[in-house]
Amino acid sequence: MTFSEAESEYTDDTIARQTLPRTFETAAARHADSAAQSYKGDVYERTLTPDVVEPAPPDDFETLTYGELRDIVRNLAAGFRDLGVEAGDRVGIFSHTRMEWAQADFGILAAGGAVTTVYASSSPRQVRHLLGDSGAVGVVVENAEMLDRVRAVEDDLDIEFVVTMDRVADDDAIPLSDVYERGRETFDRDTYEGWIDDRDYGDIASLIYTSGTTGKPKGAALSHENFRENVNQCRKRFGPRPDRGGAPAITNETRHLSFLPLAHVLERLAGHFLLFASGAEVCYAESPDTLREDFGLFEPSTATSVPRVYEKLYDAIREQASESPVKERIFEWATDVGRDFHETDDPGLALRAKRTVADKLVFGQVKDALGGNIDFFISGGGSLSADLCALYHGMDIPILEGYGLTETSPVLAVNPYENPQVGTIGPALPDTELVVDESVASPEQRERHDGDVGELLARGPQVFDGYWDLPDATEEAFVEYEGKEWFRTGDVVEIREDGYVQFLERAKQLLTLSTGKNVAPGPIEDAFAASPLVEQAMVVGDSQKFISAIVVPNFDGVRKWADQAGVDIPDDPDAVCRDDRVYDRIQEEVDDVNENFETYEQIKQFRLVATEFTEDNDLLTPTMKKKRRNILDKFADTVGDMYAE
Repeated sequence: MTFSEAESEYTDDTIARQTLPRTFETAAARHADSAAQSYKGDVYERTLTPDVVEPAPPDDFETLTYGELRDIVRNLAAGFRDLGVEAGDRVGIFSHTRMEWAQADFGILAAGGAVTTVYASSSPRQVRHLLGDSGAVGVVVENAEMLDRVRAVEDDLDIEFVVTMDRVADDDAIPLSDVYERGRETFDRDTYEGWIDDRDYGDIASLIYTSGTTGKPKGAALSHENFRENVNQCRKRFGPRPDRGGAPAITNETRHLSFLPLAHVLERLAGHFLLFASGAEVCYAESPDTLREDFGLFEPSTATSVPRVYEKLYDAIREQASESPVKERIFEWATDVGRDFHETDDPGLALRAKRTVADKLVFGQVKDALGGNIDFFISGGGSLSADLCALYHGMDIPILEGYGLTETSPVLAVNPYENPQVGTIGPALPDTELVVDESVASPEQRERHDGDVGELLARGPQVFDGYWDLPDATEEAFVEYEGKEWFRTGDVVEIREDGYVQFLERAKQLLTLSTGKNVAPGPIEDAFAASPLVEQAMVVGDSQKFISAIVVPNFDGVRKWADQAGVDIPDDPDAVCRDDRVYDRIQEEVDDVNENFETYEQIKQFRLVATEFTEDNDLLTPTMKKKRRNILDKFADTVGDMYAE
């Protein structure tokens, strides 16, 4: 039996055609006494503590079982109904990722509502658009700060209630604990079951708005079927199939560390719906800034993230392992050994012996720092540097890169644990069709790859039906190809002969030089991911004769190099960026990257800037993708200077 046949034929108790609230009820009944949610203490002023859930001790965590979580979800569902939520109503959730986000989500869904997600970083203007465009009847906010952003635009909205997860000084806001209490007083089991039974598989479960890198966010209307079928597809790939032997799987023994925004479709599926359907335990981190502590506290077996987080995590690992020149040389030797071991089909005795030493000296300590139990990471939401991915695999910490979009709920393809191919986004999930429209690819892309190259087109039960109240945009999102209707991803890929897909570039981000050559900026930018001196880079050059780059230095790495080289550099970051010695040293990093690209793809000019691209300064989306237009606007003079010469 082939790999694809084994996936397609596999089934278990988790795989089913159920709405999301029915999926949760089924899992809660099956795993009533198992751990469902773990949450940290001394982080939030939760309204649910101490009467509904036990406060967690400071610097420690407390756990809810599936039975306890089910009680909360049922009472919240009845409470939202008591607030006036009816079948099909949209309710917003405006919060960082935390246990109450998940509880409110399942409560609203069980009440028959649909959830509109709002990123925690959303400005009042964005809040107005997301809640107003979706026609939300209410919103659940995290704290006073987010409540203020809702109040600032409340007159422009038709919301009937605002619920708060934390305690706030606002008499008109309804504490989440009060919603729970309303539900506890009015809950009726038969009525509750009726709310769930009345929802159809094709009904809208959530409106998730695109991140807005290329214009105003559009609401992707995702149904229960879209999410639930994607859960089934991922379960077929990562579940405990007999043919997988003892390979790590997503099961009721999985402990997942959740820190990506639940407002984003990736964590909503991979760290929420899939995990709870499987009876797994979800542990909530305080924020991406506390990940090193959270890995040690929760000792998870899996986590899902975007490439930027893995880059920063690797920087932290390298920094800790490079406290002295000797340790730095050992770390570099060990990562080289690990990479060679991973890339060699049949490592001999010598390489195996080196791998054992590297594990003892370096990799074991790295894995211990991540809690000691990591089976694998999942990466999505952007392109991961193949070199960085290989480094993680070399340390025996597999990163399984996947691919999807908000409109596909989101997973279309992901690497299997048993046979990951670094540099690819894996083969298509079961019951997913992928083809390419070769007319979209540039001549350079077609010449460079042996497989089918073009814009990726997708079909499958996880693909949405359309954008909320945007028929023209919906029509543009689909195309007739070979007699079928396909969703246009807007991404240029190669589908290899073995079925694995290699992401090449966003079609809209291809740079066209004045010479007529097409350049994909993503792979060039990704090539800096493992550099100790470069924090971020953005490649520019559309309509110009050559490629240039805006480079944000890794200031800690630069200062470490300066100390070791006996170079006295300024304290001020802007002054560091103007220092010729720093420029010359980073030129070496640029030269190393250039060696791997064609002449017309090589960076001929670059400028150092002290401003990191972040979500706070509106240069990154909430999912850490570059807002290229914003970056070009902010550094317009810098870009002009490179081409003025």
